[in-house]
Formats: sequence, structure tokens, C-alpha cells
Amino acid sequence: MTPFTTSAGRDGASRRSGPEGGTAGRLPWVLVLPAVLGLAFLVLPLAGLLVRAPWSTLARRLAEPQVLEALRLSLVTATLATLLCLLLGVPLAWLLARVAFPGRRLARALITVPLVLPPVVGGVALLLVLGRRGLIGQWLDATFGITLPFTTAGVVIAEAFVAMPFLVISVEGALRAADLRLEEAAATLGASRWVIFRRVTLPLVAPGVMAGAVLCWARALGEFGATITFAGNFPGQTQTMPLAVYLALETEPEAAIVLSLVLLAVSVAILAGLRDKWTAGP
Repeated sequence: MTPFTTSAGRDGASRRSGPEGGTAGRLPWVLVLPAVLGLAFLVLPLAGLLVRAPWSTLARRLAEPQVLEALRLSLVTATLATLLCLLLGVPLAWLLARVAFPGRRLARALITVPLVLPPVVGGVALLLVLGRRGLIGQWLDATFGITLPFTTAGVVIAEAFVAMPFLVISVEGALRAADLRLEEAAATLGASRWVIFRRVTLPLVAPGVMAGAVLCWARALGEFGATITFAGNFPGQTQTMPLAVYLALETEPEAAIVLSLVLLAVSVAILAGLRDKWTAGP
């Protein structure tokens, strides 16, 4: 009698604690209804793009010179911004993860500010620092004749500013999760800090670096506010895909839908490529 009762109790507990849990299998509609509404709120606008897309003229519109120019500029600037983020962000992530220095928590907090800062505010801040009369920009202009605002280089800087936190956070997390014993073993064999970083640390955190770089690239590709504020909206020079969408929406809505579909396809491809790391679930 006892074993039977215990087994039944275990089975009942298992049923209650499983993914089909709840009270006797009943769905808690007070939670299900807002959950469905939340899903619809996020999915329906994307479905609207697909429904209203001019599929019959899609190929022709994608081949238009202004679309191709905006796409080319977006791909080039997003890639350059990602390379800049890798050059600066990976060492920064290593510093945060491996070196205990005064103000490390403050530095980590400041690095994440662009994630929550309105992009337009970021563009204004860049102008105040790198503009012709900015804190650094006036020196660059007077000494080297370098002007960054309203140039393609300005687009790269604006995109890197808003995208770098994604890379730093991803790489720092990978560094903290890495096995330090491998680095310590290399140090005992006489390897220098640079050799350890290049031969041991980087291969260990390569998946985190790759994931961070992809997220960084996707964020840079979709940047709008800081770009239009710091670099302007000049076709062929600073007009990236998001800016082209904004401009086309005022004059040719179907062209804006086509450009939006391109960015949507890129976003879905990014999420599909990172599904094991960022969207994994039971």
C-alpha cells in the first residue's frame, strides 16, 4: 500500500511541476489572454509589412539606384563600425573582466549608458565632442583638417557609439565564464600576457566575440537617431537604410515598405544565426 501511495504522490508532483503544470491542467486565462495580446502586439506590425508589401514590383524596387546606394552604404558603415568596436571593445571587455581597478563598476555602468540613452541624445553628445566646435573636434579640424560630422566617417562613429555596448557586454560575459586555469597554465610555462591573450584567451571566448560582433553589426545597421543627428541625411554619403526608410515614407510609402522588408530580413537572419545562444528554450 505504501509503495503505491508514494509512487502516485511522486507522479502527481511530477505532473504538477512539469511544463503542463497548473491546477488540474486548466489554463490560467487571466495570464493567457494578456500573453496572447502581447504576442499579437509584437507580431501583427511585422505581419503588416508582409501583407502590404508590393511583391509584384519588389525586384524592380530593390534594383533602384537609391535603394542599392543606401544598402551599400549601410553594409559598409555597419561593417566598419563593427571592426572599430572589435578593436576597442574586446580590450575594454578584457579590462573589465580581468583587471580589478578603482571605479570598475562605474566604468561598466557608463559603458552600458548608450543602451538606454536616446540615440538622438547620443548624436548631440557626439556633436558637442567631435563637431567642428566640439571639445576634440575643433582640435582635429585645426591640427589635421579632419571634420567628422556630416561625413561617412561620422556615420561609422555614430553607429559604433550605439553598438559597442552589445559587444563589450557579450565578450565580458564570455571572459568571466572562461576557465582561468588554462590561462594560468600558459603563464606557468612562461607565456607573456599578450601571448596568453592571443593564443589562449581569444580562442576560449571566440563564440562570445562572434555573437557580440553579430549583434553589434545588426545594431549598427539599424541605427537612425545618432546617425541623422551627427552625420545628417545626404544620399550616397550618409543616407543609410533607416534614413532612406524615413525619407521614403514621406514621398513613396511602397519604397519605404521595401526598405523595411530588407532590414526585417536581416534582423530575422541575425536571430536565426544566434538562436542557440540568445533564443534557446525548452
